[in-house]
Amino acid sequence: MSAEIIDGKMVAELLYKRVKEDVQQWCKKGNRRPFLQVILVGDEPASIIYTGTKTKACQQVGIETDTMVLQDTISENELTEIIHSCNTNYDIDGILVQMPLPSHLSKYSVIEAIDHRKDVDGFHPMNVGRLSLDQPCFKSCTPAGVMELLKYYSIPVKSKHAVVVGASTIVGSPMAVMLSRENSTGKATTTICHKYTRDLTAHTIGADILIVAAGQPNLIKAEMVKQGVVIIDVGINRIADETHEKGYRLVGDVDFESVRIKASWITPVPGGVGPMTVAMLMKNTLLAAKKSVYPK
Repeated sequence: MSAEIIDGKMVAELLYKRVKEDVQQWCKKGNRRPFLQVILVGDEPASIIYTGTKTKACQQVGIETDTMVLQDTISENELTEIIHSCNTNYDIDGILVQMPLPSHLSKYSVIEAIDHRKDVDGFHPMNVGRLSLDQPCFKSCTPAGVMELLKYYSIPVKSKHAVVVGASTIVGSPMAVMLSRENSTGKATTTICHKYTRDLTAHTIGADILIVAAGQPNLIKAEMVKQGVVIIDVGINRIADETHEKGYRLVGDVDFESVRIKASWITPVPGGVGPMTVAMLMKNTLLAAKKSVYPK
């Protein structure tokens, strides 16, 4: 029996519709439109594509946006000064600095320079800390999108064994926190693994919910999971394929065709988690405009 497909693209479209309606209601009350300031350093092709996707999403939901393109030779002091000017600009609600940055720039220093109340990516130490304490905050968009998918498909989390493969500060670590929190969407028993984990199968085989964000194509095979597992594949990797027009195809961190036979639910790549990341960014930007994330 093949797994049911978790359609992230469809759920993201529903979220876009909801955010668009909320933006319209917000503006009808006499408020200005939410504004997202995107900062792109350099001309790395993938980053240009990602910022373009986010700009299109803003247009779709009625959020105003601007992309500031900076030379990849900019100094860290110059970049943080630009960020500070955005922090003090009342017309800017959210600030997003596209990652990765050129190697001479510290991503941690740059992220910390952003006012945490405008950190719609959810990367600032203040937001990470408040997430750990289950306090109101901007949640990192990708794991927040995963939680939204689990909620939409009524996939229970409470008392389940959730295994997260990948310990990044953007996905894996906040994902584990969200799954384990003592709130209405969490309460899972959570294990977090990474590239140094010995005998990975010993951990994944017991998972009721397996979330994979390791950045390694087809890492998870059928023999590594149990029957009925819920698979959330966050990975997106390019592998050479001359049969495709572009010369490559996109695959996740899970061997989709072999694992889907054992899983009860599974996300495809593409079309699974990816669309949800941008949708949650739109939701965070609207929250920033409303200033409703942090108590007054």
